Amino acid sequence: MAAVSATTRGGFLAWARQSIAVQHFVRRGITYIILTFAAVLFLTPLFWMISTSFKTPEKIFLFPPQLVPDPFTLRGYERVLSSPSFPFFLYLRNSLFYAVLSVIGIVLSCSLVGYSFACLRWPGRDAIFIVTLATMMIPFPVVMVPLYIVFKFLGVLNTYWPLIGPNFLGTAFFIFLMRQFFKTIPLDLTEAARVDGASYGAIYARIMMPLARPVVATTALFTFLYCWNDFLGPLIFLSDDKKYPLALGLALLRGQHRSEWDMMMAGSTIVSLPIIVLFFFTQKTFIQGITLTGIKG
Repeated sequence: MAAVSATTRGGFLAWARQSIAVQHFVRRGITYIILTFAAVLFLTPLFWMISTSFKTPEKIFLFPPQLVPDPFTLRGYERVLSSPSFPFFLYLRNSLFYAVLSVIGIVLSCSLVGYSFACLRWPGRDAIFIVTLATMMIPFPVVMVPLYIVFKFLGVLNTYWPLIGPNFLGTAFFIFLMRQFFKTIPLDLTEAARVDGASYGAIYARIMMPLARPVVATTALFTFLYCWNDFLGPLIFLSDDKKYPLALGLALLRGQHRSEWDMMMAGSTIVSLPIIVLFFFTQKTFIQGITLTGIKG
């Protein structure tokens, strides 16, 4: 009787384990199907852009749509890179100038302010931090006109000062990101450095920043991505088309009566390529920087 009971119990446990394994397999399969469908859905515009960039103008608006270019042509890329009416490399230089200086400004200013909020004690620190976070609720269109008036009064319109200058004053989101990361660093490190006679500046430069490489990379990537694709800011503050970045320069290809769709898609593909490559090589550091900022409040 005991042997039968043990056999029955063993069979039930085996059936239960098998049932759990089947349920896990089914759930995992459904998850993969949903994620695959979402990936295809989100990648469709990117695929369409790349496919259109290799088409001839007369094949772009065929119905039913032609997914694979036939004939395959590089005409759009040749035109966008060599057209005298579209100075691609000038716009590229402007975009790099805008994005790189903005990255330097954001990383420098936000890391300093985040370090101050996380590691230094001074009167009103927490209240000012709350006010800083509150500014995240103010959308850019609300301050767009006041900013334009201020920069016009300062006489810096049609220059890159209105676009790059504010980045050296910090941004609330990245200040919060930096502060949360610095909170995860043990206080024993900074206290030991203070005992050894290190100043706050030395602690920031020699201890905090080397340890903050994940969040610095995340901040730099986000900032570069935003500035590289920024359209509204240059549209408001720049009036000379020779100072346009690529995102704004591509809009010139769309005219009132005729649009150069093959050039637009080729240019958009070229503009998107650095971002894809940059994220591909920094995704591990990027994900690490995002996850570590929420460990300690």
